[in-house]
Amino acid sequence: MEEKINILVVDDEKNICWILKKLFTHKGYNVDEAYTGREAIEKIEKNKYNLIFLDIIMPDVLGFEILEKIKAFPTSPPVIIMTAQSTMKNAIEAMKRGAFEYITKPFEINEIELITTKALESYKKIVTQIDNKRQKKSEKFEEEFTIVGKSQAINNVFKIIGKVANSDVTVLIQGERGTGKELVARAIHYSSNRSKNPFIPVNCAAIPKELLESELFGYEKGAFTGAVDKKIGKFELAHTGTLFLDEIGDMSIELQAKILRVLEEKEIVPVGGGKPVKIDVRIVAATNQDLIELIRNKMFRADLYDRLNQIPIFLPPLRERLEDIPLLVKHFIAKFSSEIGVKKTITEEALNFLKSYDWPGNVRELQNTIRRAFIISPNNVLDKHDFLFMMKVIPKEEMIHGLSLEEIIDWKLNEFMKIIKSGQMENVYDFVISQVEKPLIKKVLEMTRGNQIKAAKVLGLNRNTLRKKIKEQNINCKEFKIKRVNYKKRRKNE
Repeated sequence: MEEKINILVVDDEKNICWILKKLFTHKGYNVDEAYTGREAIEKIEKNKYNLIFLDIIMPDVLGFEILEKIKAFPTSPPVIIMTAQSTMKNAIEAMKRGAFEYITKPFEINEIELITTKALESYKKIVTQIDNKRQKKSEKFEEEFTIVGKSQAINNVFKIIGKVANSDVTVLIQGERGTGKELVARAIHYSSNRSKNPFIPVNCAAIPKELLESELFGYEKGAFTGAVDKKIGKFELAHTGTLFLDEIGDMSIELQAKILRVLEEKEIVPVGGGKPVKIDVRIVAATNQDLIELIRNKMFRADLYDRLNQIPIFLPPLRERLEDIPLLVKHFIAKFSSEIGVKKTITEEALNFLKSYDWPGNVRELQNTIRRAFIISPNNVLDKHDFLFMMKVIPKEEMIHGLSLEEIIDWKLNEFMKIIKSGQMENVYDFVISQVEKPLIKKVLEMTRGNQIKAAKVLGLNRNTLRKKIKEQNINCKEFKIKRVNYKKRRKNE
């Protein structure tokens, strides 16, 4: 007879315990509950469980401390971390300490059932502790390297980081420009056993191809003209740490072969030197290019791609995680408030305005936009008017939608205000009136199909005054009469 499944639910929220107990009891499982950390530890020491649901925030002992005790058992059950406070740090920490899964509240029952099935299947194969080395590692995430977001897409990235952090597998980060590939690389490094050692970033696209090899491998004195001294390369500088090869797709095919050899042999040969140098370096690479397409065009080595792509991480563009924009905006405002020494906030209307944009430059563009508004605006509360400069770059109907005529005119006035200030423009009033008057008259004439009597009535003008303005503005009325004739023909045919 198959042994009955025993599940422990650890949460100080009794309704969560009640929901999970009802769900699993109905499936025929034995379910225990613990409302405090100490109670959970006592039950774990006395009983054998096949699966444990564990909240992070407990009234006495933190969930991570309980998780550490669980993973110390010779045969540790899978642990599913639950939390209402989903952060990058929590997600990475949970997976790094050996959690089977990390879910956020509120959760769907279907999600719980699916994860439970996978966890129980995994437990059948567990006979020894998964990894005794998964110990607590001090977090060294500096504020400027924090990845901000709560979307499912970015949360999945956090979990992968936690899973791969303590291994030395190569990681390939792919995503559009400005999505934060270097932030992910730093997160992997600072979550790993190498966190106390160097993190060396190299932008392969920013260094001329003829110099990149010597930058990476270093060179001996006299190796080439100008090599007056020996230089240590990036690989040696990153020894025992992490080397981040950004824009790897821009690396020449010849240098790719040498990188592949380094990955296989764990040694480098400086330019102009004959003696190999042993290195212990973890490689994290990144690109915004389609490497598969480059391989087809024989611009990237397939064997190097396979070697780098042991663990792929795909960073979603900002337009696919718009729910993260409010968090990112508030993060950047807090950052600039601290740097500049001026505290500012932002309105919900402005946040919605920013969410209407598709951000082709991704998070980097958003950060630059917030910085510009933060510095230029004299207000302590940023509203949508502080971001109208965005329409100068990329006008979008969605962004103009909802603005009053006064706001649109204000935006247009800002476009030539510099010309006015330079003294190159006079009669500003007449200029602005003409800019508004002509399109208005044309629109009304189009609406009345060239009938000047009706147009004058709609505009509230004398017919002779309208004729005068039509002449002054050089408006061609024939185009509206043609439309009127065509309209009459269509009506007749109907």
